[in-house]
Amino acid sequence: MDKKLDPSRDDLPLVANTSHILVKHYVLDLDVDFESQVIEGTIVLFLESGNRFKKRSSSTEVACPSESNEACKFRMPEPCQIPVTNTKTFSSKIGYNDFVICGKGEKDTSGKDGNHDNQEQASGISSSKYCCDTGNHGSEEFLLVLDCCDLSVLKVEEVDVAAVPGIEKFTRSPKLRNQIVHELMALPADRWREQLDYYARCSQAPGCGELLFDTDTWSLQIRKTGAQTATDFPHAIRIQYRTKPQGRSVTWTSDQSGRPCVYTVGSPINNRALFPCQEPPVAMSTWQATVRAAASFVVLMSGENSAKPTQLQEDYSSWHYYVTMPMPASTFTIAVGSWTEMKPEICSSNDVATERSFSPSEADFRYIGVCGHMEYPCRFQKASATTQKIIPHRVFAPACLKGACQETLLPLIPPCLSAAHSVLGTHPFSRLDILIVPANFSSLGMARSLIYLEWYDLKTSSFCIPHIVFLSQSTLTGMSQLCGTRLCHEIAHAWFGLAIGARDWTEEWLSEGFATHLEDVFWAKAQQQLAPHEAREQQELRACLRWRRLQDEVQNSPEEMQVLRPNKEKTGHVSDSGSSVIRHGLNPEKVFMQVHYLKGYFLLRFLAKRLGEDTYFSFLRKFVHTFHGQLILSQDFLQMLLENIPEEKRPELSVGNIFRDWLESSGIPQPLQRERQALAECGLAQQVSAEVAKWVRVNRRPRKRKRKDREEVFEKLLPDQLVLLLEHLLEQKTVTPRTLQSLERIYRLSEQDAEVRHRWCELIVKHKYTKAYRDVERFLQEDQAMGIYLYGELMLSEDPRQQHLARRCFELSREQMDKSSAEVVAEMLF
Repeated sequence: MDKKLDPSRDDLPLVANTSHILVKHYVLDLDVDFESQVIEGTIVLFLESGNRFKKRSSSTEVACPSESNEACKFRMPEPCQIPVTNTKTFSSKIGYNDFVICGKGEKDTSGKDGNHDNQEQASGISSSKYCCDTGNHGSEEFLLVLDCCDLSVLKVEEVDVAAVPGIEKFTRSPKLRNQIVHELMALPADRWREQLDYYARCSQAPGCGELLFDTDTWSLQIRKTGAQTATDFPHAIRIQYRTKPQGRSVTWTSDQSGRPCVYTVGSPINNRALFPCQEPPVAMSTWQATVRAAASFVVLMSGENSAKPTQLQEDYSSWHYYVTMPMPASTFTIAVGSWTEMKPEICSSNDVATERSFSPSEADFRYIGVCGHMEYPCRFQKASATTQKIIPHRVFAPACLKGACQETLLPLIPPCLSAAHSVLGTHPFSRLDILIVPANFSSLGMARSLIYLEWYDLKTSSFCIPHIVFLSQSTLTGMSQLCGTRLCHEIAHAWFGLAIGARDWTEEWLSEGFATHLEDVFWAKAQQQLAPHEAREQQELRACLRWRRLQDEVQNSPEEMQVLRPNKEKTGHVSDSGSSVIRHGLNPEKVFMQVHYLKGYFLLRFLAKRLGEDTYFSFLRKFVHTFHGQLILSQDFLQMLLENIPEEKRPELSVGNIFRDWLESSGIPQPLQRERQALAECGLAQQVSAEVAKWVRVNRRPRKRKRKDREEVFEKLLPDQLVLLLEHLLEQKTVTPRTLQSLERIYRLSEQDAEVRHRWCELIVKHKYTKAYRDVERFLQEDQAMGIYLYGELMLSEDPRQQHLARRCFELSREQMDKSSAEVVAEMLF
């Protein structure tokens, strides 16, 4: 018998049976209600049966655990009339009690918890198939399994697509519903507008029979009486559902102006608490969505169009977005709030596509060949897109942050987009929205609260989904470097993480390692005034900082979680049904693990040095052209790379050796150990070492200085140098109040960016520097995502004044904090 999953420790199950049937398109029709903190409506799934499906036989089935018979019971709904929401007009609210789903011989429980008393947690996912023994129903019917959690499913029905007016115009079989869906999905890419229109019409078609369904902790299971294969199963189904206020995919909070807002980031359980879906990355789909909210709200979404609101009755607005590039469901997001759009004072002429001549280094990414992905309207096939250095973009934020956005963020977007284009070529997506998210935007929880992790900023200050970048307000303070590097990191994800995704989500380095490596490259080019040698020096300094963080990572984390390719030769393997797991996906420590950022970054840096940067980035552009729109494994990248390395440059380099040294072992890779001394000799790092020595001398001087003691002269330092300086000073056993006062005065630490201020707050707490407690209070209020560690430090000090400070700050921000973060802090304080 399989053990129950521990939702705080185990692997995250992906239970959808994607080998049998695939969702190819979603149509969502949703209402956002801030009073109840619920998103409700319908989702229509257009399905395609897989070629690996075979009629189920009793010899291949896995029975449900004997003590959880409820998992095998399906509701037998009585016929009832449920109104269908119209996407083109605002529908009146329907009370929850109006939905009555009746089961034969059992009570309806959907209004209570949506889980129908089943407590078994997807126990079949670790076996060869995820299925349920339906023998009690007298047949062996096909079971559609969707990833689903924290949702109340109200009704599931087949959609009568044959009833759509005009559907016979493009189909050869106007009366066969599944054939209509098949032909609709098979329309060529140049007919995408017509295809989306028919998807919308079909989604509004009447129902033609309710389907049996049940839910457990991780899934929604649907079947139709008599449908024994995926081919027989309805290919267009409508699910009526609502989210739960505590759903783990959705965050309800207030923005910096005190206005209510909600956003989704697909974490830590991806989007299964936003809508029923197929979450394995191979389930690539397109979608379109209509979202209604009060007219005072702006609705942003991962969509290709820059949507504008349509005014509806009763002071409501409707927003419509669509996506034509197939992507995993985990990349879908919604953000609804009273955002204000920030516009630059002067529009740049570079914001539109322009033809220009290419330098030799850029010529190799302007060819247009046959793409390797499934057919969709691909930007890589459009000559105008290849020359568009700066894609159209919008910036949204609470009104109170308008000045900071205009001063810091808006001027950075064009040069960062242009820099990315100069390195990798065609932007994979046609537009970009940037949203400054609420102060509670965080890493969604913490387990090792008493261990200070200096690499928090990699995880918590930004997040990227198709067409949208979420930025923390923490990036807007100080100089432009933090904001610029974070923006460059997220822009890099457009290529690595979105246009090219990992086929196995345990290989996170294929996204985060590339984005971390490319953020330095993009940022160096975005700073047009920067000389080449200065850019190299800055990159070496950042490598030095990352080396220190990687050392901390391997010293303070379990060895098994330091491995970039934990599944080894089984990477990418799934069960017969297509189900799989994300290793350590539910382990709260995983949220703070940065090994995939850091070791991935150092591996790519190592390869770029071995090839030479010109050769490496020329290859990278070729790789993007080959694999955009597809999912890859590590060997896809490494094999193609090694094929492009001359023999003389690859002694001891092979896919096997890289797996062994970098991806399948814990600790610091051996090739990186040899670079340790070179990192320490970085010019900017040595300058910091000299400044540290000065501060150590100042700190040792008696309060009354002798006349012969000369005054120290301190150099001006870059933000990254300040971070390194403060990290060195944190290693000192004692730093006097006089020294701390001088530090703050000379470097104006309270005005620096959030990374520098965090180290400054650490010094304040460690040495009980009471005069600067106001800086700690400000940090805990304004930089909530990065401030969680400070709560632990304040409580560990066992100093009554510091503990009182921590409790007071927590009470002021508790209601707005991310739920997981609030729980962690509460455990520290009480």
